[in-house]
Amino acid sequence: QEDLEALIAEFQSLDAKKTQVIESSCPPPSPRLNGSLSAHPEKDELILFGGEYFNGQKTYLYNELYVYNIRKNSWSKVEIPNPPPRRCAHQAAVVPTAGGQLWVFGGEFASPNGEQFYHYKDLWVLHLATKTWEQIKASGGPSGRSGHRMVACKRQLIVFGGFHESARDYIYYNDVYAFNLDCFTWSKLVPSGIGPAPRSGCQMATTPEGSIIIYGGYSKQRIKKDVDKGTLHTDMFLLKTEGARREEDKWAWSRLNPSGVKPTPRSGFSVAIGPNNRSLLFGGVHDEEEEESIEGDFFNDIYFYDMGKNRWFPGQLKGPKSEKRKRRRGRQAEAEGAEDEDMEKQHPQGPVEIVKEVVAEDGTVMTIKQVISGPAEEEERSESEEEEDGALSQQVEPCPRSNAMLAVKHGILYVYGGMFEVGDRQFTLSDLYSVDLHKMEEWKVLVEMDPKAQEWLEESESDEEEDDTEGAEGGEEEEESSEEESEDEGGEEQHPSVQPDEKHEDYLSRTEQYWIKLARSNMGPDAKEKKVVKVAHAMAKTFYGDSV
Repeated sequence: QEDLEALIAEFQSLDAKKTQVIESSCPPPSPRLNGSLSAHPEKDELILFGGEYFNGQKTYLYNELYVYNIRKNSWSKVEIPNPPPRRCAHQAAVVPTAGGQLWVFGGEFASPNGEQFYHYKDLWVLHLATKTWEQIKASGGPSGRSGHRMVACKRQLIVFGGFHESARDYIYYNDVYAFNLDCFTWSKLVPSGIGPAPRSGCQMATTPEGSIIIYGGYSKQRIKKDVDKGTLHTDMFLLKTEGARREEDKWAWSRLNPSGVKPTPRSGFSVAIGPNNRSLLFGGVHDEEEEESIEGDFFNDIYFYDMGKNRWFPGQLKGPKSEKRKRRRGRQAEAEGAEDEDMEKQHPQGPVEIVKEVVAEDGTVMTIKQVISGPAEEEERSESEEEEDGALSQQVEPCPRSNAMLAVKHGILYVYGGMFEVGDRQFTLSDLYSVDLHKMEEWKVLVEMDPKAQEWLEESESDEEEDDTEGAEGGEEEEESSEEESEDEGGEEQHPSVQPDEKHEDYLSRTEQYWIKLARSNMGPDAKEKKVVKVAHAMAKTFYGDSV
């Protein structure tokens, strides 16, 4: 613990040397998970802060601030003096006060080997109009934690749950704290009724009436020495004020029993508030824990919770509208289409689940479940129609993942980064997708995954302890080196494109060799061929999606 505190202090002294705000355009941020992505309250911008990255040997933590310009589809890096220390699994909430404020609480810092953790209990505010960080020192707040949830509710920040882990033990929380945004004071809430069991990583949302909704989450408990049992929570609660006067508000827990189609049990899902009084949940993972192996099901589906109707339902994409078909088939086709729509309303077409399995060399199975909507009429279309509307059948979508970062702006959902696993290898992502929640037609790729950004070092490849200190320094040096590497690689072999008169099977063979070469360069010359090929195929699947 003392070593980590000294390391954090060293980083802060480096950050303190920055004396002015420097904003510069930059390539998309490096791969990461467990950061925060927030929509600017006044501008068409998304704000990315913090996060972590693990390359198989070292854990990197970040405290950089990136801004994504929605209209220009461009990134910029904003260096501001005296930022919060590097962290991940924190919480960020935006309020519209004074040109916009981004409030950050808690999170964790990890040692380079990922075996020691420091949990923060600090509160920071980023003044968006003046681009200044300010630490708010107020007593009586929550203890140090990560995996908690925080939302802005009226003129308060409400913090719930989370966990604290040390080398010897861990604890999960179900306490509730409120931070008053007018007088900058913390208070611990003592709601009546039976509330949620302790947990982290749950869904937390504010209703228009000022109540709080909690769904799901994860916790674990020790059942005997060195044996832990994890629990995926699927229950739902409402935290509601009962007081007539705000300063004497009394809060009460009650159990919710929603109708509709609930999300399948999972952890590591990401959450956001969508239009029309709906909260949403994206992705996640369901781990089947057995004695010697973990089988992970990763998801890329969306579930909506209608707060007014107390109802869950899956988000199903309708597919992009095809102008060609409308012009070709004319009014008669439009009339038939209207009849089809009426039929679909009477007999809604359920989502189609595609299951992929990847078996690693050690026998671990990773199952990827993808849920896509499949209109029945597509099956009856002629071959010429299918060729003309190839985009319909090859719908783009984010690959299944957990711990992604979400934000909603103007009714459009943005999904950035996250991770998935194949066997004992972790793939950390840096792609950016969007989908219009009003239309629910199709995903759009704003930033593609860069396969060269995938690095994985086997534990046995390096035993140099002095590297640990470098790795702990996290963000900037790591990113600078990877930027240099990609510049150096500019002259290397690029992703294959189809050559004139080239046979399809020859192109496929060249493409496969490209991915195998890329995987081998990441894994090192000592990696076994069989494992290299499996990792290459997994990278290709991530890059191409279902078309591979």
